[in-house]
Amino acid sequence: MGEPGSLVTGDRAGGRSWCLRRVGMDAEWLLLEDGNEVTIGRGFGVTYQLVSKICPLMISRNHCVLKQNVEGQWTIMDNKSLNGVWLNRQRLEPLNVYSIHKGDHIQLGVPLENKENAEYEYEVTEEEWDRMYPCLAPKNDQMTGKNKGLRTKRKFSLDELEGPGAEGPSNLKSKISKVSCESGQPVKSHGKGEVASQPSEYLDPKLTSLEPSEKATEVHVYPGSTKVIELHHKKQKASNPSASHSSLALFRVTMSRILKLKTQMQEKQVAVLNVKKQTQKGNSKKIVKMEQELQDLQSQLCAEQAQQQARVEQLEKTFQEEEQHLQDLEKEQGEEDLKQQLAQALQEHRALMEELNRSKKDFEAIIQAKNKELEQTKEEKEKVQAQKEEVLSHVNDVLENELQCIICSEYFIEAVTLNCAHSFCSYCISEWMKRKVECPICRKDIKSQTHSLVLDNCINKMVDNLSSEVKERRIVLIRERKAKRLS
Repeated sequence: MGEPGSLVTGDRAGGRSWCLRRVGMDAEWLLLEDGNEVTIGRGFGVTYQLVSKICPLMISRNHCVLKQNVEGQWTIMDNKSLNGVWLNRQRLEPLNVYSIHKGDHIQLGVPLENKENAEYEYEVTEEEWDRMYPCLAPKNDQMTGKNKGLRTKRKFSLDELEGPGAEGPSNLKSKISKVSCESGQPVKSHGKGEVASQPSEYLDPKLTSLEPSEKATEVHVYPGSTKVIELHHKKQKASNPSASHSSLALFRVTMSRILKLKTQMQEKQVAVLNVKKQTQKGNSKKIVKMEQELQDLQSQLCAEQAQQQARVEQLEKTFQEEEQHLQDLEKEQGEEDLKQQLAQALQEHRALMEELNRSKKDFEAIIQAKNKELEQTKEEKEKVQAQKEEVLSHVNDVLENELQCIICSEYFIEAVTLNCAHSFCSYCISEWMKRKVECPICRKDIKSQTHSLVLDNCINKMVDNLSSEVKERRIVLIRERKAKRLS
């Protein structure tokens, strides 16, 4: 962006200052001056003007504001920008003030497609002034001042051509020298050398005034004339250049004629000086004639110069109109590019939403299948549980009907089998035989008793699968009967 301008002051040189260092660049750093508000955007009324070459509308006219709070801490505020301000990768809320610290990362706008980083990324830092000064970006007012200075200087040079002393040879020579510099061809050195080498008493006063005027003024019109030509070449690609081409052709023809007249006038001046040197006092008619011819050439040159000035003004007006038209076209093109980007982003968003909807449907189908499998598993589990309960119920029926003692109505404890094949608890049949020695069921005489280990083991294993109440009651009965038997 060029040199930062004359920013060095006596108290700042050699000190440290805060700035926004452009990431990955040793140029275009933004200075944060104490006590001053810093505005950033692409408009004309900001402190630093950022004009993106990739996407002109990426930076808003007044994108963000940086200033110090009452404690001297620098803060940043997003001024309702279109593409936002990002502090440490987090987007800031518009019109809210956030404090910034050394090392913080500030991003203006968003990265474009197929790019990881945004165009404008900065790091908050505090640097030595000597280190920071060569890298600073120029302020918007400094750039405007330079442009105004160039424009004023060019206009002043053109206005000099219409000065009140235009009829004099000195002013005429100044005008000729100004225009001659535009073509880039140096004046013939032998003419200047011969004029300078003559004693002043041999020179006409009108002619002697030509040389100093040339030295003093020959550099002023050159930038303006070349600027007009460069501006034309720059703008003719964007609009219809038919009018500009014709004006430029006339401009060049006039410049060529002016140069020829100037060369002829210089030759006449040299001839007059040579004649004066040779004759000194004689042949005055010839000198007068040559002076008259010189004045005629000067008059022609004045007329050509006036026409040239009018054409230059017309060219300037035409180029200004074309420049404005070009700016309008660039603005429209930038808006169209932004619309295309937004449309592309919207299309990508819709495609993403469609993909998410498809994924959602797939997940719903998977969940439904899993729920169906879970329901089937639950039904199978319920069936198994019902079968298990049925088996346990059947076992209980078997225990109650087939493995209970008819005397005590409990499961056999130390089962014994009589000679009639009926089984009883050992304790119960012993107590029964104290009253009668016959089978309680079939009434046959009891002749033998046999312990049935098979029944005891079978009953013990079945009771292990029954409730805890049944287990505790069986244990209590076993203890009571053992105690009674020992007593």
